[in-house]
Amino acid sequence: MTRTAQATGVTVVGLDAAGAPPHPALAPLLTAAGLVVGAARHLAAVPVPPGADTVTLGPLAPAVHRLAEAVAAGVPAVVLASGDPGLFGIVRRLRAAGLPLRVVPAVSSVAAAFARAGLPWDGAAVVTAHGRDPRPALNACRALPLVAVLTAPGAGAAELGAGLVGWSRRLLVAEHLGTDAERIREVTPEQAAAETWADPHVLLSIADVVPVATTDAAPDRVAPGGMRSDNQPAAAPAGGWALPETRYAHRDSMITKSEVRALVVARLRPRLGRLVWDVGAGSGSVGIECALLGAAVLAVEQDPGAGATIRANATAHAVHVRLVTGRAPQALAGLPEPDAVFVGGGGADTLTAVVARQPERVVLTLAALDRVAPAVGLLRAAGYTVEGSQLSAARLADLPGGSIRLAATNPVVVLTGERP
Repeated sequence: MTRTAQATGVTVVGLDAAGAPPHPALAPLLTAAGLVVGAARHLAAVPVPPGADTVTLGPLAPAVHRLAEAVAAGVPAVVLASGDPGLFGIVRRLRAAGLPLRVVPAVSSVAAAFARAGLPWDGAAVVTAHGRDPRPALNACRALPLVAVLTAPGAGAAELGAGLVGWSRRLLVAEHLGTDAERIREVTPEQAAAETWADPHVLLSIADVVPVATTDAAPDRVAPGGMRSDNQPAAAPAGGWALPETRYAHRDSMITKSEVRALVVARLRPRLGRLVWDVGAGSGSVGIECALLGAAVLAVEQDPGAGATIRANATAHAVHVRLVTGRAPQALAGLPEPDAVFVGGGGADTLTAVVARQPERVVLTLAALDRVAPAVGLLRAAGYTVEGSQLSAARLADLPGGSIRLAATNPVVVLTGERP
């Protein structure tokens, strides 16, 4: 191979996670290479030419330095990686270092895991728990019906399984893909938590029941297996949010009005990777709209009748909401740590229990003015910066004869506590 500008850069070659032979381009690349970089198992799997220098990957910085030197000297370099190195792989780090790259991908471990399981994955979310806080990956599994997780030691099937206890999920764990030791097992979260798993492995989290909208409330969430018609597993819902109260079943107008809900949801900042508690959930409208925006949601409600309504509303909007039936604050004990909490019901003891968990954000709505000052004081004493607004909306209403009037809704104070 001649040392063209492309050939004297860095070529990142993926080794097939499904066990297929290396890409035909690899042999001539290795023949011309003056530097080969890869994990020990990758270097052992290919015929590295005797005259080439090698760097065994551990900390990435030394390897990047050697690659930069090779580029500057016009020496062709090859980086060996697993599967598709552009999928949560080394390509991002090498690009950030300014290295000129050519990428030759192979079947990724995620694609191989779904193939081994015989499952479609065009509606799956793919996340990683490798080298970062695993909670966003865990919350993605809690929120979405079909998630693939790239794991790491200490953030694998055992830890994720423990965090999914209480959620209706089945887990497929794919160990040692593409090797003689390959093993694919289906387990419950409890079983996953109780076992020791070989690294590396891929975890597939699959909802036992995939919710499908029963009305036009969620036109963007259809089809089995988690597939949405817009191919966006955690995008903002095409049907919108801050939906009219008529889009939810509720009793005696016991529902957060859409104008208030718009501000509450904005203050909660739901997104994929976050866990939101909806305490005193009522109809579940706030939690459901957080779930529509990709968050994992725990709804806490003491009234069993309201719990049935929450389940029905979640099904109608095709989202997963875990329901905890019980009275706050006692029902909050033992629940996984939230990123944000909406307190729609309960007294000072509930708010005290919530702030004791130190979520990033706490949002509450109050109709009684005499409760505002104590709530603000409690939040501030717990170290939160507090903002508040009174919302008073007036809606159009028809009058006899074709006239229109404004019908006032009850004013509500929205308080937001944020940890500095």
